[in-house]
Amino acid sequence: MLTVESATPRPDDRPDERWSLDLAGRWAYALDPEGVGHLDQWFRHGLPGTPATAELPGSLQHQGIGDPVGVDTPWTGSIVDRSYFTDDRYAPYREPGAVSVPFWLQPRVYYRGAAWFQREVLVPEHWAARDVVLHLERVHWESTVWLDDHEVGTARSLTTPHRFDLGRLAPGRHRLTVRVDNRTVVDVGPNAHSVSDHTQGNWNGIIGELSLTAVPAVTVRRVRVVPDVAARSALVKVDIAAGTAGAGTGTVRVSARRFNVAGTHEAGPVTAAFEAEHSRDLGERGLTAGGAHVDVLLPLGAGAVTWDEFEPALYELTVELVADVHGQEHRDVARTVFGLREVGVDSTQVTVNGRRTFVRGTLESCVFPLTGYPPTDVASWRRVIAVCRAHGLNLLRFHSWCPPEAAFTAADEAGFYLQVEGPVWANQGAALGEGGPVDAFLFDETRRILDAYGNHPSFVMMAHGNEPGGRDAELLATWVTTWRTYDPRRLYTSGAGWPALAENDYDNIPDPRAHRWGEGLASRLNGRPPETESDYAEWVRSRPRPIVSHEIGQWCAYPDLGERARYTGLMEARNFGIFADFLDEAGMGDQAEAFLHASGKLQTLCYKEDVEAALRTAGFGGFHLLGLSDFPGQGTALVGVLNPFWESKGYATAEEFARFCGPTVPLARLPRRVWSADEQIRFEVQVAHFGAGPLEADVRWSILDDGGAQLAAGTIAERTAIPVGNDTRFAPVQVPPPASGAARLTLVVTVEDASGDRFENDWGLWVYPPDQHVAVPDGVVVTERLDEAVRHAADGATVLLELASDDIGNDVALGFTPAFWNTAWTGGQAPHTLGILHDPEHPVFRRFPTDGWTDWQWWELLHGARAMLLDGLPRALRPVVQPIDTWFEARRLGALVEARLGRGRIMVSSLNLDPGGDRLAARQFRRGLLEYLAGPDFAPAHTVTPAELESLLR
Repeated sequence: MLTVESATPRPDDRPDERWSLDLAGRWAYALDPEGVGHLDQWFRHGLPGTPATAELPGSLQHQGIGDPVGVDTPWTGSIVDRSYFTDDRYAPYREPGAVSVPFWLQPRVYYRGAAWFQREVLVPEHWAARDVVLHLERVHWESTVWLDDHEVGTARSLTTPHRFDLGRLAPGRHRLTVRVDNRTVVDVGPNAHSVSDHTQGNWNGIIGELSLTAVPAVTVRRVRVVPDVAARSALVKVDIAAGTAGAGTGTVRVSARRFNVAGTHEAGPVTAAFEAEHSRDLGERGLTAGGAHVDVLLPLGAGAVTWDEFEPALYELTVELVADVHGQEHRDVARTVFGLREVGVDSTQVTVNGRRTFVRGTLESCVFPLTGYPPTDVASWRRVIAVCRAHGLNLLRFHSWCPPEAAFTAADEAGFYLQVEGPVWANQGAALGEGGPVDAFLFDETRRILDAYGNHPSFVMMAHGNEPGGRDAELLATWVTTWRTYDPRRLYTSGAGWPALAENDYDNIPDPRAHRWGEGLASRLNGRPPETESDYAEWVRSRPRPIVSHEIGQWCAYPDLGERARYTGLMEARNFGIFADFLDEAGMGDQAEAFLHASGKLQTLCYKEDVEAALRTAGFGGFHLLGLSDFPGQGTALVGVLNPFWESKGYATAEEFARFCGPTVPLARLPRRVWSADEQIRFEVQVAHFGAGPLEADVRWSILDDGGAQLAAGTIAERTAIPVGNDTRFAPVQVPPPASGAARLTLVVTVEDASGDRFENDWGLWVYPPDQHVAVPDGVVVTERLDEAVRHAADGATVLLELASDDIGNDVALGFTPAFWNTAWTGGQAPHTLGILHDPEHPVFRRFPTDGWTDWQWWELLHGARAMLLDGLPRALRPVVQPIDTWFEARRLGALVEARLGRGRIMVSSLNLDPGGDRLAARQFRRGLLEYLAGPDFAPAHTVTPAELESLLR
């Protein structure tokens, strides 16, 4: 048994440290996987066996307490691709003692069940006349508390502190016992990020503040602050709790001060009285404790400053209560932080303090690999928010979970917006609206969230949870109207993803995005030639309220295998170990870093177009990325330009990302990316400006060559007014191509305001000669037939074998974009690859400028093409153009392969080299390819046999 010998002061809204006891430290613990502890009365007789200790706050698993992971570990979370359990390829990773799972990060130990924590506490003498409250900031997830032999109660919130009223305690030693159960208490859905092994992991323990507090007989139970921006005031709603003796008579004194900038503005104090009979009436109605409610209107003054992303002015509110109950005085003080902020809707756009804004969000899915649970300190959340802001974002969406208080505090300070969700993903194993316990639990959790965190100005949006299943529409319509009435200080939507109900303040739907679930090769970026004119205007016209696109992007990059060294805590990236083994077995282990870089460049390119399409849409509400950082679960979804630690993966900087994602973004509407040298380049400039106020700015354009030298430039407008919004468009620009031969160019648009602040964005363009005919040089044979190619090469000819996609029998779907989410979770949705890798210095690209990865000039060549499987070719042979396979398969792929064959030489292409119509890029590439084959540089290093070549067709 452990004992607390003295009170440790803790930060608290009650000024007298004598009334607070910090319980952080060593606790005795015992595991109870069979659930016998309650029946055997461990709370009464002490924990069984030799006492072991664990540190609280913390989790058992993070301290190495639990079972080794096995094939039969009872995970919390759906596993869509079950091949791990049956495929021989995974057999080495199912061996006892060497188990590695591919579908999420793997904890070093695992425990699912009840755990008991126990210690003695020393209650001071001066606490004798006060009730004592036990505060457990975040529990995963059900807690039951005993004091000595008495069961105090049970709490099961996943989102807010568990608080237990222990009553009045005799001074001296008491035994405190807490049982924590991390099994599924309510079926919120196995994939909900509040509970799932896909993300934080199903931890067991208590984190954050653990404390005992002695409270007076009459206390401030809750304070809600309702700002009024127009009146520069706040309505302070004070709930007072009292015992059976009532609240008596007394005063409530309310004051506020601005504290986060120099030269603070002071407001108050304002005093209001409450009557004794008010509390007696409440008591007579059968409430557990009597109480009173007082509303105080607090003027903040004409100079009061509003809170938003540009100036996050914060006020600390102090409520001082003095009550007289039967001649005995009781005092209490409560403090909270608020901002003078109102969030609303203006037609189809969100407003903050009456000004239109644009939601630029990403997901936070409770991914914390070092601990396996979320941080409760403000500094950790400041870092995450700073990284998001550096990338041009202004909102974090908490997918099917609610963060601890520290996240709200950090967001308040930074002027960063939050979408909070209930801890529910009632789908894929759970459902809403069918009368199950989850329905009531959702409503209870929502009330707890709003009561606990509702004053935070950063808390601007709320959804019930993610992508519901079941007969949910009626229940969710009620959910929206209930909580909007209860707390109108934020916007509500039925659910992240769906349904789009008339009751919603905004719709968070998955349709307006560049690639939707199941579209595969028919999505816009795969199925239509590249342009930058597409937008979602029809969607805006389709409904009377804002749309915030749900989970746009989901573009994958190859695993950063060097990242494994970062996993020094609870979670291990054993999935990356499997993928590294697969790559080594295929003879491509030395290409891992190149695969990461090339696929990452394509991923970033796709995110740029996804974001810009949203910004181009006048009246659009915004988007949530999926995501800025990787999602380690659901089969391993490497969809971020950042890793799960919110660190760069090396191929996209924050500055590069923020060029196309920020408060002010220049946009160019281009009908195409590839131009003929005899036609005018046409584009229209648009500015998406959601800054603190209108701009007066110069708008200019320039075209640069590959080395950054300016080839052409012009001014679109001088000192022009740019209002807040994204409907500022200028007259189209036409300019002759500043290059006559094949050239890669960069269009840059600059917006520079009167203070010298510059906002720039850029787009790659390609200019090729206009001539239609591509002659086959003498000495080169072009054929689509393998037997003909073999015959000519055997005779010493130089051969270009152009394989049609229908002639290639493998199931690798090659598209322009990288894989969406990942092939394991999507059931093999196309495309299966992650872009292409090639050496830009190879002479075959002499007439086709390229960087070594997929860019927009490759669209024609990849559209309708198919990858070749190179398993039958010599292992040392590397293709000239190499599609990057998904990490689950790690197949050796090629789209352009050169080799010696017999006495001749052969180039095999599975690219779409059709030169017809306006396929300028394909025609130019084919022209350069044929010149290369006819020239002295065509000297393949490796030899293949006819049989090996024939394997490409399988």
